[in-house]
Amino acid sequence: MRLQGTRVGFALTGSHCCLEDVMPQVRKLVAEGAEVFPVISTVVDVTDTRFGPAAGWKNKLREITGNPIIATMVDAEPVGPQKLFDLVVVAPCTGNTLARLANGITDTPVLMAVKAQLRNQRPVVLAISTNDGLGLNAKNIGLLLNTRNIYMVPFGQDNPAGKATSLIARWDLITETVIAALQGKQLQPVLVAY
Repeated sequence: MRLQGTRVGFALTGSHCCLEDVMPQVRKLVAEGAEVFPVISTVVDVTDTRFGPAAGWKNKLREITGNPIIATMVDAEPVGPQKLFDLVVVAPCTGNTLARLANGITDTPVLMAVKAQLRNQRPVVLAISTNDGLGLNAKNIGLLLNTRNIYMVPFGQDNPAGKATSLIARWDLITETVIAALQGKQLQPVLVAY
């Protein structure tokens, strides 16, 4: 149990097609001894999609973590002053969230938790899932790769022939990235074959 006693904020944003792949990673963190607190964006909180109803994802998060969900700006605000988490993971981290974070925009519960975590000079792990990672969001990824206390789950092109600018994190490397980030290290290599 490599994360015994570690408090992790696990934030999910609206890359709904990835939620099913991310849930086992939440379980893995819990199995490693972390106390995991779910944080969800408004889109995840209220949007039913072909990938599942919002209520279903929230029920699964509560079942896996045993903790209430942070789903509003008001609920996320104490993350900073109360130093609630040792680390925050954002998985999946959409291009929209990347762009807002890179430009200092804090208008969702997830971004509020991240801002609060960075304010406390504590680590944030981003697991990207964006169709424009090698397009409009490339500059934001570059900026965030060079931002203190931000660590990236290794990522690569998931479908170079069909979606040439799409990038996605290796979900199975979330726990290893968390362990490295808690030591102030970026898991390498960052760019991987998907």
